[in-house]
Amino acid sequence: MSIRSTVAAAAGKSSYWFLHTFLHGGSSLPGKITTAIDPNILNAFGKKYDVVIITGTNGKTLTTALSVRVLQQKYDSVLTNPTGSNMEQGIVTTFITAHKSKRGKTLAILEVDEANVVKVTKYITPIAFVFTNLFRDQMDRYGEIYTTYDKILAGVKLAPDATIIANGDEQIFNSRELPNPIIYYGFNHELAKDVKAPANTDGLLCPKCNHILHYGFITYANLGDYFCPHCGFRRPTLNYQVNKLIAQTPTSSTFEIDHHEFTVQIGGLYNVYNALAAYALGRFLDVSAEQIQTAFAADKKVFGRQEVIDVDGKKVTLILVKNPVGLNQVLDMILTDKDPFSFVALLNANYADGIDTSWIWDGNFEKLQQHDIPAFMTGGERYKDITFRLKVAGVDDPVIEPDLTKAIDKIKDLPTEKVYILATYTAVLQLRKQLADKGYIKEGMEA
Repeated sequence: MSIRSTVAAAAGKSSYWFLHTFLHGGSSLPGKITTAIDPNILNAFGKKYDVVIITGTNGKTLTTALSVRVLQQKYDSVLTNPTGSNMEQGIVTTFITAHKSKRGKTLAILEVDEANVVKVTKYITPIAFVFTNLFRDQMDRYGEIYTTYDKILAGVKLAPDATIIANGDEQIFNSRELPNPIIYYGFNHELAKDVKAPANTDGLLCPKCNHILHYGFITYANLGDYFCPHCGFRRPTLNYQVNKLIAQTPTSSTFEIDHHEFTVQIGGLYNVYNALAAYALGRFLDVSAEQIQTAFAADKKVFGRQEVIDVDGKKVTLILVKNPVGLNQVLDMILTDKDPFSFVALLNANYADGIDTSWIWDGNFEKLQQHDIPAFMTGGERYKDITFRLKVAGVDDPVIEPDLTKAIDKIKDLPTEKVYILATYTAVLQLRKQLADKGYIKEGMEA
């Protein structure tokens, strides 16, 4: 490292130590300080690591966490950004706080915000990219899915030799000719028919001829075995595939990939995709199926991804939601619970959440009427918006608590043992801080 890079890294480490020790934070600011001193600091860090970039709309954090567990079966040291701070400054913080490797290059598995891929690949050439999916999300930042994909490809173009490991069930990832080697993963668990997705689904036009795509089957949203009956455009051959869905509960999923059985301790069809992506990356880096089975079996919860927290005897499940597709998948998942539960929705609209909250109207909250839910609660900075949305969906008189510092006391008073909390990103942060301050969880990622 140059003198400038060394000074920049030292300043970043010092600021991280202070923030982490005294303020229990520091995932972003140290990176800002470091890059202010040396804007090219990632170039110096990148020479020490083999880097994998994981990006897409939904599933980045869990795919990253599962990928780290998988690769730890082979590598002694795997660097990652577990806080979900996935913009340039957060990634710089990840590098400056890393423990030094005693041997050669270390593997780095990095979750990267879609618009920040190019900011990373400007300095670091990864060995692989993992693409999860693309849905409408934070329209004020990204625009439509095609604009988001352009942002990702701006970074990919700087690394034309890196292997792309892409969700083959997502047609936009098959819409451009790229020089990169490409590996596709997806589902092949049903017999093919000829069906269409609902009209308001994203990405239903064929990228070659603009006719409406058909499907052999749909997993959810616009994902599945797509084909165009007009021009012949279709899903590519899958390198890795889910062959069977065996069992799904709100807290676990059992399935087969390439005829090997796996179980992950997290519910939801969308999370099977995340496990499949981690499997594909593991196989690409020569981790065996048996080793991946061991990695998936670990019951470790990830920040805001179905963390189950004991709050004075109540089983409180905290789930991050941020866009309609993810929200609807979470609703489907919690409605598989056979036990009574209370439902809490916390809505903020800061920059990290997306300042446009109109997406809640595309969420199918009406599904909640299918379950006997004895109590509802709303809160957060935009509590009026989410309260009204639930009222339109048929929910009368929810408990309302705008102040998240008081939300935990209200949650304790809910009548059921199980409570599901769906919250946007900054609401998750605020609620977790309150839970940590009250001793229900430790500072950090795991409950």
